[in-house]
Amino acid sequence: MKDKLKECIAWLSGKGVDYADCRFVRRERESLQVTDSLVDSFSRDLNTGVGIRVLANGAWGFAATAIVTPGELKKTAAKALQIAKASAMTKYEPVRLAEQEAFVDHYRSDCKKDPFAVGTDDKIDLLVKITGELKKSKKIKTAEASMVFYKTNKLFVSTEGAEIEQDIIESGGGFYAVAFKAGEAQKRSYPNSFGGDFATRGYEFIEELKFLDHTERVREEAIALLDAAPCPGKETTIIISAPQMALQVHESCGHPTELDRVLGTEISLAGGSFMTLEKLNKLKYGSDIVNITADATTAGGLGTFGYDDEGVKAQRTPLVKKGLFVGYLTSRETAPIIKQRSNGTMRADGWNRLPIIRMTNINLEPGDWEVKDLIADTKDGIFFDLNKSWSIDDKRLNFQFGVEAAWEIKNGVLGRMFKNATYTGITPEFWNSCDAVCNKKHWHVWGVPNCGKGEPMQVMHVAHGAAPARFRNIKVGVNK
Repeated sequence: MKDKLKECIAWLSGKGVDYADCRFVRRERESLQVTDSLVDSFSRDLNTGVGIRVLANGAWGFAATAIVTPGELKKTAAKALQIAKASAMTKYEPVRLAEQEAFVDHYRSDCKKDPFAVGTDDKIDLLVKITGELKKSKKIKTAEASMVFYKTNKLFVSTEGAEIEQDIIESGGGFYAVAFKAGEAQKRSYPNSFGGDFATRGYEFIEELKFLDHTERVREEAIALLDAAPCPGKETTIIISAPQMALQVHESCGHPTELDRVLGTEISLAGGSFMTLEKLNKLKYGSDIVNITADATTAGGLGTFGYDDEGVKAQRTPLVKKGLFVGYLTSRETAPIIKQRSNGTMRADGWNRLPIIRMTNINLEPGDWEVKDLIADTKDGIFFDLNKSWSIDDKRLNFQFGVEAAWEIKNGVLGRMFKNATYTGITPEFWNSCDAVCNKKHWHVWGVPNCGKGEPMQVMHVAHGAAPARFRNIKVGVNK
């Protein structure tokens, strides 16, 4: 396949293009879902093809094909070139790419146990046992458990001389229980809501999650929520759990630091960003203890890889440093606008999609606190755990998050449970109210396999390292 791509690139070079790359992707996916001890779905699919980008006369052209013969690749390359030349007739200004070293390399993600080699019966048996344990109480209306695995092989070849191969294994899963009484339903999940947790690791990651050790707690908490008090409406101190912090980072820092959103070139799905160019190195995004990085080298992160889809090497980039906004997620095309080189965040969710700027592992760096000490240090507040709903405006400024469960904190002790708990804020005000982040011991990289962006929408796999954190004077519940 590499020889076919190199032949295609040589043909494009002969046409005098400014730049071109060919990207072959072979992705195998397996998905299993069990509901109430019955197999709800099982699928395994394979998707293969080549996407070709061409920069000619200062404008982009793109075309893709699932037929990977030399003749079809040349035909597709010619189509991409034709589109680039047509686009050049209406360009505002020519595309200029940041300088980039041409790497020749082969990257493999860490995998100790190939999930595709693990027996299907063994996976289904585990999921059936999980839902069986959750349904031991008649108060549980439904219980669901699932796993998803990906095996991806990529080849990237460019007119600059890059030849990069990547083999990436991704694994993840989780479960939830829904309790029901008198027309009310309440839900608890493990290890996270919306599908669980995911990583660029093998089946050993599933084994380490120890699903069966957590079924009783999840079941009993779902039932307890039915009789829990509603979250009061007031302004108070809150402590947010690590998985909920991951989504907070995702929505209020990850998306608004995507430079294409800032520039208005990728705005259709979920809007732009309040973190505009004049705020770089000036905006006090958060308190002095807030440090957020984009790190595609984080071990096991779902946003971890060797190279992005422009052949830029994975790297770590500060976004917020001691509370100051200092960086964007960039591409080779956008980075020169802020006089930088690309920090390697261009990815496509398949061979037939153009790469766009995507989050990698956007991490809230750990602080110094132990969780028990942080709770003990809080006289009056609420602890929020696991997302249930969220809403954020198109500039990523005003937000509201709802969680599955919350607990009152009184005089440094966790007390009664609250249901239907929400908190709201304005992004810079919220992050400037952060006065504590827990330490590395409580820090975990949470995989998010369903980040949507673009039109047509591309679903990307990203992750967020986070630990529990405390925020002061936050509006919670429904204020009348």
